[in-house]
Amino acid sequence: MRAAGREIGLGHRDHPLLGRTVLDTATGRTGVLRAVCPEPDGTAVYTGSAFRPGSGPPVAWLAPVGGGVEWTTEPEAIREVAG
Repeated sequence: MRAAGREIGLGHRDHPLLGRTVLDTATGRTGVLRAVCPEPDGTAVYTGSAFRPGSGPPVAWLAPVGGGVEWTTEPEAIREVAG
């Protein structure tokens, strides 16, 4: 599975599993892939008229099915859940 595709804006990368239920093989947790983008860091800036995302490598942002606290993992650690 490719880690991250083309830039789609605001530091986000395209991914074939966006919006789908995935398994995070690093933690064994299942969630919905919400985004692939850098975690905010000291270089992330929002001025009201512009946004500059963080400068780190992209991470996969997942949310528990049904809601809850999001978590991040390496994009290479996600796998589609069958069904």
